[in-house]
Amino acid sequence: MKKTTIFIAFASLFFLASCSMFELDNYPAPAETLQGEVVDVATGDPVLTDQGSEGIRVRLIETSWGDNVTPNPDFFCMPDGTFQNTKVFKGRYNVQVDGPFIPLLREDERGVPIADETKDVDIEGVTQVRFEVQPFLKVEWMDEPRVINGKIQAKVRVTRGVSESEFREKIEPMGGYSSSFQNITDIQLFVSYSSTVGYRARDERWSSVLEYTGSSFNSLLGETVTIESNGTIPSGRIVFIRAAARINYDTPKGSGTRRWNYTDAKEVLVR
Repeated sequence: MKKTTIFIAFASLFFLASCSMFELDNYPAPAETLQGEVVDVATGDPVLTDQGSEGIRVRLIETSWGDNVTPNPDFFCMPDGTFQNTKVFKGRYNVQVDGPFIPLLREDERGVPIADETKDVDIEGVTQVRFEVQPFLKVEWMDEPRVINGKIQAKVRVTRGVSESEFREKIEPMGGYSSSFQNITDIQLFVSYSSTVGYRARDERWSSVLEYTGSSFNSLLGETVTIESNGTIPSGRIVFIRAAARINYDTPKGSGTRRWNYTDAKEVLVR
């Protein structure tokens, strides 16, 4: 008799557990939208960069339930410095962006905050946020590109978006400072059939790079620099180009990712 009772009780528990496996998830799907833009605080111009992990990273941390929470999966800005996420749960969030600009969240070597320019927002419906930042560099076209024998010749100018003294003032307290952080390491000319041309959407046959060691580029700051594509692009093709430059500094600190500042994209017909 006891064995029968135990069996019935066990079967009942198994039945209840089995039923719970098939219960519907009553939580609503994430349906709120966060839209944002990242602009130069000095000019209001969008901060142009790559689309992907070398571009501007957006991180959401939901703080509705307390401080010790896991960040949402990171996502990235578009090449024009805007971003959108249409699958966010309603709640209060800390929004942080990391890119080729002075970090918004700066901490010393002990993890003590020095400055926090991230945003705390309540996301419900369509929520918009604007970040005003100090880009490391400004990269500009100085002339229309020319096509010579299947190669694209472009002229660009690179200037600092934040002065050397202010860069040091804000970065040095974070620890491990080196004067080499401000060195311009390379200028890239990315070429692609895609209008989203950049590091992640480049044709390696034609894209090219000018590399610089130490502080050798300093004498070229503010000067026109000519860079030419590699290989021979077939005639009759339409390609897109962007130029980019970067400094010897990781963002976020210690990530190993040195992010480029970009020009806008240009369409080029190879005649």
